[in-house]
Amino acid sequence: GMVDYTPKNILITGGCGFIGSHVCKFLVQKYPQYNFINLDLLDTCATTNNLLPIERFSNYTFVRGDIGNMDLVAHLMKHHSIETVMHFAAQSHVDASFGNPLAHTLTNVLGTHTLLECAKQYKIKRFIHVSTDEVYGDVFGEGAAETAALEPTNPYSCSKAGAEFVCKAYMRSYQLPIIITRGNNVYGPNQYPEKVLPKFILRLLRGDKCCLHGTGEALRSYLHVDDVVRAFDLILHRGADCQIYNIGTKFEISIAEMARQVVRALGLAAPGAEDALIEFVPDRNINDMRYCIDDARLAALGWAPRVEWAAGLAETIAWYRAMDPNHWRDWASALSPHPVLHLKASGTR
Repeated sequence: GMVDYTPKNILITGGCGFIGSHVCKFLVQKYPQYNFINLDLLDTCATTNNLLPIERFSNYTFVRGDIGNMDLVAHLMKHHSIETVMHFAAQSHVDASFGNPLAHTLTNVLGTHTLLECAKQYKIKRFIHVSTDEVYGDVFGEGAAETAALEPTNPYSCSKAGAEFVCKAYMRSYQLPIIITRGNNVYGPNQYPEKVLPKFILRLLRGDKCCLHGTGEALRSYLHVDDVVRAFDLILHRGADCQIYNIGTKFEISIAEMARQVVRALGLAAPGAEDALIEFVPDRNINDMRYCIDDARLAALGWAPRVEWAAGLAETIAWYRAMDPNHWRDWASALSPHPVLHLKASGTR
């Protein structure tokens, strides 16, 4: 049967970001017998405000620092007797990766490599590396299984694929017990507004239009963050070493349809009239039409998404409506149609 893994001292990287903070809050509260160290650089899209419910918990410690700082990572692993790593820290914005690809490579490839080198040194027993469905590239037909070839198409997904290959090298060369996860898009409260759903919500709330790339027909699979949190809880305790798990959903929606639903949910237009609040902007340099993945392997561990899109969307909209405007240091700039993309050759900027 399945042998459960029981961690004791867990290093979570990127625990102040969107997914990392939800996982961190859930695990810290559910497992008072585990100790959690959250290492986060507090980049623009991360904030300790995401962790207010647990900041006084005795089994939780926050450390501000860079995963690329080998001395710091080694110190934390040694000092806190870390035997488990959950690695969420990453540069994750696709638009930004076109304008600043080196930052993505430094954080995602070199940062991951630094963690792996320390993990090897301190004989880490479980290293969960959080990747993305985008490493598969454009997916047509049935949905990519974990065995599919990696065909990344943008600087972000290339850096994430690069990090995966470094993980594979450490698995094969040093027998480091790594588990890789690849997830669909995730939505929910606390997500920095550079991402499409919170960006739409906040633009509409301040009286602007939704900006859609190209025709808006690109399909995306969306998972509520609570479902993703349950997946990580399961993978932490039941995942098999050296295995890859897709965290996916069959639910797909076009970006245009999502925008229309947000407009309707905010009561800003009658059904059929939503497009008055939608503006089409030039497409990304390369925009994959579809990312669809097969989640049978994770389902075999007993996981399935539970949050219905309509309910999850309503809850997410409610959170942004009630959001403290100071939740992030500087988020208004993230609402521009093409953030940090100053390299448009067409001369439109």
